Amino acid sequence: MEFPYLKNNSAVQKVPIVVLLTAATTLIILSIVPLIYFPLRNYPSTLLKTTTTTSSDEPAATVAALHSRLVEEKVIRVADEEGGKCDIFVGEWVWNPDAPYYTNTTCWAIHEHQNCMKYGRPDDGFMKWRWKPDGCELPIFNPYQFLDMMRGKSMAFVGDSVGRNHMQSLVCLLSRVEYPVDDSGLDEADVDDYFRRWKYPNYNFTLAAFWTTYLVKSQQVGSENLFKLYLDEIDVKWSSKMQEFDYVIINTGQWFFRPTVYYENNQLLGCHSCQMPNVTKLPVTFAYRKAWKTALKAIRTNNNRQSVIFLRTYAPSHFEGGDWNEGGNCLRKRPFRSSEITLGGVSLDVYLTQLEEFRAIEEEGKKKGLRFRLLDITQAMLLRPDGHPSKYGHWPNANVTLYNDCVHWCLPGPVDSWNDFLLQMLKMEGRRSYEEKIQPKRKERRLIN
Repeated sequence: MEFPYLKNNSAVQKVPIVVLLTAATTLIILSIVPLIYFPLRNYPSTLLKTTTTTSSDEPAATVAALHSRLVEEKVIRVADEEGGKCDIFVGEWVWNPDAPYYTNTTCWAIHEHQNCMKYGRPDDGFMKWRWKPDGCELPIFNPYQFLDMMRGKSMAFVGDSVGRNHMQSLVCLLSRVEYPVDDSGLDEADVDDYFRRWKYPNYNFTLAAFWTTYLVKSQQVGSENLFKLYLDEIDVKWSSKMQEFDYVIINTGQWFFRPTVYYENNQLLGCHSCQMPNVTKLPVTFAYRKAWKTALKAIRTNNNRQSVIFLRTYAPSHFEGGDWNEGGNCLRKRPFRSSEITLGGVSLDVYLTQLEEFRAIEEEGKKKGLRFRLLDITQAMLLRPDGHPSKYGHWPNANVTLYNDCVHWCLPGPVDSWNDFLLQMLKMEGRRSYEEKIQPKRKERRLIN
């Protein structure tokens, strides 16, 4: 299981200035206190701050504003059910009394640390919200429709444990129709579903998980809390399998906040939070950008299947009242409204980096018949501080040392909406692919005329 590491902030809320001073003091203390507990060293801890924290290179901006720009530039093109144009990733959460559509007793695929109801979470309201885009409706996930569309096809989830969280939500939603059977090879199966394949026999649909923390080659330094990243070398454990899949959902993000040392062409470039003398200190986004470039280039170069690649954006965490190892928690019972919180700090930097790399690869992919799509869950999940496991990932009296989890998502819970997005994008894919194929012909006709 992975949890927060680091002291950067991604979620910002308007509260008294005293909280800002307190949080600043916390950060100073945290910078000189050794961080040694391993489950909580993998993620940036996110505090809700007093004023909007923005990127040093980017003015304050809302996700909605960024999307408006991308829609205008036709980087994001999404249509609703009636064929009108609508950006499904910008909106609000609205009450949905019909949810949830499965429970922790009907689905075996829920990871123990996200099985919040099993471990005594007293409220259930966090399960009863759905995402409502501005200007249109986002249909609730239909498992029959999804499996029918996936008949004879294959889908891979590539990334870290938050990506696994998403995949397990999909398995649970599909369990209303059919349970999959394990189809893993001897070199893939493992006890924690890091590498696993499932088959839906009645639909000949294959679903697979490929665990990769950084997308690129990485190596842990002994038993230390330190990783070497080879930013120009792909992690072949996942990349060598991608030609087998029609659809790929790829993500990474949280592990980059760990202490890491960066290499390129086997030459030391610098590090992040490494506390090594005479080594250049570099920001998280330096490695994050290079890792995405390497990963997307590997997909474009090695995939001749004309796959659809969904780049799933960063899901912010929500710590309040302290950092992850100082009592920080996520105890809210309702979603935020979009006017109540703003994406900022390093999380904004990470999000913008993903958008920029997606924009760069999308046109290149078309030349090989690859279709890159942006599965942008950032704004929706920024508004869900109520959806994390907190302390409800184990029994209260269990002999374990775990901190409050404000990174992953309870199942059932808000992460189920990611599959609402996914299915809607799959339904639109045929229309969009047709439009992209005929677009060059239209340009040719205009030139002739």
